[in-house]
Amino acid sequence: MAVKKSAASTWAAYPHDAKAFAYAGDALKKAWPKLHAGDCEPFPDAKHAAALLKAAGKSAPRLDAETLAGALQDAWRAFHRGDFKSAFDAGEALGAVGASVAVKAIGIHATYLVDDDDEKLKRFERAAALAEAAMQALPGEANSHYRHAFALGRYSQGLSIAKALKMGIAGKVRSALDTTLKLAPKHAEAHTALAVYHAEIINKIGAMIGGLTYGAKAGEADKHIREALKLTPASPIAHIEHGNVLLLLDEARNEDAAADAYEKASQCKPLDAMEALDAAYARSQLE
Repeated sequence: MAVKKSAASTWAAYPHDAKAFAYAGDALKKAWPKLHAGDCEPFPDAKHAAALLKAAGKSAPRLDAETLAGALQDAWRAFHRGDFKSAFDAGEALGAVGASVAVKAIGIHATYLVDDDDEKLKRFERAAALAEAAMQALPGEANSHYRHAFALGRYSQGLSIAKALKMGIAGKVRSALDTTLKLAPKHAEAHTALAVYHAEIINKIGAMIGGLTYGAKAGEADKHIREALKLTPASPIAHIEHGNVLLLLDEARNEDAAADAYEKASQCKPLDAMEALDAAYARSQLE
């Protein structure tokens, strides 16, 4: 997917206090397993940076492993404290090896802090292009595929699911998520996204046609969201999407259960700026 950079590059600032999310120095590595329980992102130490440089080959930046590791860690620090523009700019500048943090930064910012619908679409399209390049350069990285699915999924939600289905986006999302889980079976966010995939298709075109055409099944939606909740019980987004899946599958029957899921999300203690935005969104759904 080729896309021109958006001319409107204003980035709304993170609206909450982020002092607790600084993760300076060794604090980042110590907190990493909890911060990345949902996406299984490897900690970018020199060893992992060297592996990325080797795998990316000609598309890799001309940096040594130590320098790349430091740059990636700083980009992730910026992401976790809510400086999404800095995280995006730093990740994008590193090309494929920085795409994971870049896509997550622009994606979370667009989801919560961009009001204009056209601008949201442009940013998700830009994110999808970065992730697609990463898939080609780093096919062995689970998040190359997951970030592509995330960006395309958010893009399709902005278009309308019906239009996205006609464009063939659903197949690309499903393929990317399946590949993610082959590479990282405990990738909670991929399980969550697959649950939403099944539920959205069933909601839009019905269980029979959705099942025959796209393999969408309510049982699969339930299985994947339960796995995500098992893997990340303290993650607000897992509970939010649980509520969303319940409403997509049967809003009338599941309204109370969905409200309970949003309540759980609102009560999660956020570990970073993204989770604080997730929890705030959950609270807004209960008002």
